[in-house]
Amino acid sequence: MSLIVKIGKKGKQFLKKYILPPAVPSLSYTRRLEQIKTSRRICAMTFDDGPMDLPASPDRFGGRSLTDVLLDTLAEFGAKGTFDVVGDTGENYPDEAGKLGSAAWGGVRYDHYPDIHRDDRGGAVHNDRLIRRMLDEGHQITSHGYRHIIFGKKPFVYGRRVYLGTVDKAVEDLQKLDRLMRERYGYQLTMHRPPHYVDQMQDGFTSYDVCDRMGYQYLAASFDGAGWLPSVLTDPDAALEAEVNAMVEPMRRALEQDPDFFRGQIIFQKDGYNMAKRTPVAFGLRKQLELLREYGYQVVTAQELVKESPFADLGRDDPLFEKLAGLQKERAVVYSDNLLRLDAPMTQGELAMLLCPRAEAMDRRWAAIRRTGKRAHPYSGAMEWCAEQGLLEKGAKPEAPVTALPEGYFLPAADYTRRGVYTAYRA
Repeated sequence: MSLIVKIGKKGKQFLKKYILPPAVPSLSYTRRLEQIKTSRRICAMTFDDGPMDLPASPDRFGGRSLTDVLLDTLAEFGAKGTFDVVGDTGENYPDEAGKLGSAAWGGVRYDHYPDIHRDDRGGAVHNDRLIRRMLDEGHQITSHGYRHIIFGKKPFVYGRRVYLGTVDKAVEDLQKLDRLMRERYGYQLTMHRPPHYVDQMQDGFTSYDVCDRMGYQYLAASFDGAGWLPSVLTDPDAALEAEVNAMVEPMRRALEQDPDFFRGQIIFQKDGYNMAKRTPVAFGLRKQLELLREYGYQVVTAQELVKESPFADLGRDDPLFEKLAGLQKERAVVYSDNLLRLDAPMTQGELAMLLCPRAEAMDRRWAAIRRTGKRAHPYSGAMEWCAEQGLLEKGAKPEAPVTALPEGYFLPAADYTRRGVYTAYRA
């Protein structure tokens, strides 16, 4: 089954690249964070699904929990991790385990962490000590959902999985973990990674809308650390060695080809078992950190990475950086893929998103989706508000280019690129 998952993953990548029409990014308050632009050799490492209070497998650490082993290793290298935690999967019953080595090994209808019928040894609810250790040692905690239930249908691999299906159910789930972290630890979550990266829901909303409502950014990753997929080898020792090599060798090759390859990247890892109930991350993480140190990298939290630059295509050396870094906190000026595309012409829909207050843009679009049960244009709420205010002509098309700015905005060189308009905004 693990081979099927690997083939499926490659097939999905092929379809996205060569067959399916490319996804069209739009301006969004929530952006998918994969990599930021920086001249420094810094990167982030994320660890999904924990914390896990069961030993590494095989256990070569005297019974210490896997999460403790990861924290010990990070501390040894002065690295800061980003732990994408779940709340509690103990409510995800009745259920049964799937075949070992398959994606359903820990549950057919739901996910169970760290293992089926061992839910009390995983998640933030049951692991106060581990959560406090993460926070005390300066690591970041992000949300992976309270019950780790996928937001929408995912037919391939997870066709039998129960899914939430609506934005209200997804927000309710995230609010439980958010409330736990605030009330127990005084900690505010700022990022979320949807379970299994399922974005589309059946009520016309997406995971980006969920993050919008929660005030989160979408935490993705640009490099797969590979500690989650099992080897097809049957000998346990040989399989573990192959899994560790799969974590280390791609990183080594990337650095040999380009020593700056990991600048600003977010690396994906797992704080839990792989599908064969092994934990190659307990052994491979050290080797990865040794490689990164050899090339002069510092591993920081995803939040620190975003402080360096919130954007994938604009760094601190750009004259417009400070202005846009401030503007993106209150207006949707960045695309959902975290690119600014400053050289592109500004469109009417993009101008509306710049001029419209966030609450008006979000609430109006949400109301339209709730009325129809269908997706609405991402700029529809902003354009409706701007038309009412006389800032855009009624009937303006969101994709039409901007050829003039409302009264009070000046472009000395009549530059209607996105850079030109942002330079003029509130100048």
